[in-house]
Amino acid sequence: MIPRIGVYAACAVALLLGSTASLLAADDSMKPAPVVDSATLPPAIGEIEPMVVPVKDEEGIYHQAWFPQSFLDLKDDFAEAKAAGKRFAVLFEQRGCIYCVKMHKEVLAQRYINDYVRKNFHIVQMDLWGAREATDFDGKALTEKKLADRWGVLFTPTIVFFKDDVSIDGKAWGRDLEVARMSLGMGPGTFYDMFVWINERIYNKNKNFQRFHLQRYHERETLRAAGKDDKATKTN
Repeated sequence: MIPRIGVYAACAVALLLGSTASLLAADDSMKPAPVVDSATLPPAIGEIEPMVVPVKDEEGIYHQAWFPQSFLDLKDDFAEAKAAGKRFAVLFEQRGCIYCVKMHKEVLAQRYINDYVRKNFHIVQMDLWGAREATDFDGKALTEKKLADRWGVLFTPTIVFFKDDVSIDGKAWGRDLEVARMSLGMGPGTFYDMFVWINERIYNKNKNFQRFHLQRYHERETLRAAGKDDKATKTN
C-alpha cells in the first residue's frame, strides 16, 4: 500500500534520508522562519543521563518498562490514554529489527527523550508478525499481522500517531484516524521533534514537519555554539 502524501510523505523523506537538517546546516541563509514560538515548547535538548535501559522479552523484542499492558482493543486503549491526558500511539516492531534495537538502546535510552515520551504518550506495542488478536477502532478483530497489513505498515519500527478525538460512528478505523506516522531509522533529534510536533499539536499550525524539524535543529546548533556541548546537541 502506498503511504498517503502530505504529512506521511514529509515524514518518510525526513526519516529515510536521515534528516535534511544536516544538509542545510552549513548554509545559514536556509535557516527557516520559526514555525512556532520556541518559548512555548519543551527544551530542544536535555539531560541524557542516567540512561534508560530497555527490557528484552523472551521473543527478543525490546520494550520500555512503562509500556502499558494491553488487550489490544484500540478503542479501550485510546480511552485509557485520554483519561490519563496522554496522546495515543501504536508502535510496530519485530524480532531481529536493528532499527528497533537502535530506537530503544540509543534514542529512547536518552533520559530527556524517554521522560518526555513517557509523560505524554500512551504507546501500545505490537509485533509486525504477531498472532495476538487485536480489535481496530471499527470493531474488526484480526491478528497483529493482519492489522499491520490493513494499516499498510511495511517497516519496523513504525509509530502510528492518532488524533486527539476518535469519537466516531464506529465505521472509521486505524488509517482514518491517524495524524501521522514515522518509520525506519530515527535519529534522536528527529524522533524527539516528531513527538513534540504531535503532542504540542503543531500540525494544526503547520503541517510541514520538516520545517519544524529544521527550526529545532537550528535551536540545538545554537545551544551547542553557546557552549552547551551535550551529546544531544550533536544529533539531528
